[in-house]
Amino acid sequence: MVVKTLGEWLDRLTREGELYEQLPQKKVRCYACAHRCVIPNGKRGICQVRFNRDGVLYVPWGYVAGLQVDPIEKKPFFHVLPGTEVLTFGMLGCDFHCPYCQNWITSQALRDPVAGVAPQEISDEEIIRLAQRYHVSSIASSYNEPLITAEWSHAIFQEAKKLGMKTLFVSNGNATREILEYLRPVLDGFKVDLKTFNDRNYRRLGGVLQNVLQSIEMAYEMGFWVEVVTLVVPGFNDSESELRDIARFIASVSKDIPWHVTAFHPDYQMQDPPPTPAETLLRAADIGKEEGLHFVYAGNLPGRVGTWENTYCPNCGSLLVERWAFTVIQRRITAEGRCPDCGTKIPGIWH
Repeated sequence: MVVKTLGEWLDRLTREGELYEQLPQKKVRCYACAHRCVIPNGKRGICQVRFNRDGVLYVPWGYVAGLQVDPIEKKPFFHVLPGTEVLTFGMLGCDFHCPYCQNWITSQALRDPVAGVAPQEISDEEIIRLAQRYHVSSIASSYNEPLITAEWSHAIFQEAKKLGMKTLFVSNGNATREILEYLRPVLDGFKVDLKTFNDRNYRRLGGVLQNVLQSIEMAYEMGFWVEVVTLVVPGFNDSESELRDIARFIASVSKDIPWHVTAFHPDYQMQDPPPTPAETLLRAADIGKEEGLHFVYAGNLPGRVGTWENTYCPNCGSLLVERWAFTVIQRRITAEGRCPDCGTKIPGIWH
């Protein structure tokens, strides 16, 4: 068979999914994400990479569009094994269409004709061998939306867990209870981008605010380690009232959930807003603390956000992890995950 298009190539690299149900007239309902697409025979879901062929849902399998070793702080996970490295893989496709997406080349494949890269075929066993070769402590799915390629991640993570590695998702949080229950035995950390607290703006991105809020609540209740990131975009979500609403919501779930406020830079289809100034991130971080969050971080502007890159004990204020960008300068948390000065238990995955 001669493969002529990216879509044809990707459709070969699939197998039957697990996160769906069959409906009459050869339709299927997918519940990998909160869109819960009902897909007629011969059609694709909103993500473009899960499709129905003769009443069977086929899902991505056996390739990567990105694969590299990163500092875990880059994800960002600040409360998971600080200073270690993570093997990060990604595929193609997304269930959102954010105009400022920094990974649009991979995420918007099959939706935007200028997006997409050639997939590199690889087995789950080969990915595990690479993780062992580079002595990483964890494996993460990122670069596109991992929820829509969850079956492939599940296979990889299942083997990684046997070797004692931690497993992570870098997600938009548009999840369902079914997919979180499916992932819970093999997934440790769930980083969610909470992009805005305005439902109209969320719909511009392709999502629904309430679905993301429910995902954060469910993930926390089910025992995932959760960290939340908000990319602060000038004129889009940087008002004091909206930032305060986000911080207040996170605190209502748990004051121990880390909140990362990060800087926007013009990208993809959103070129008009200026880069986020450091002052905006500092204001957002102050708001997070005012709303009672124990761990607030300002990112993407190393050296310009004061002490907001570091982790401090919420009880005695001692410096626990000192960072500069993706580099851990010192780490003082004990082997039991406690503050060495007052003994307070610090939430996270430390060892």
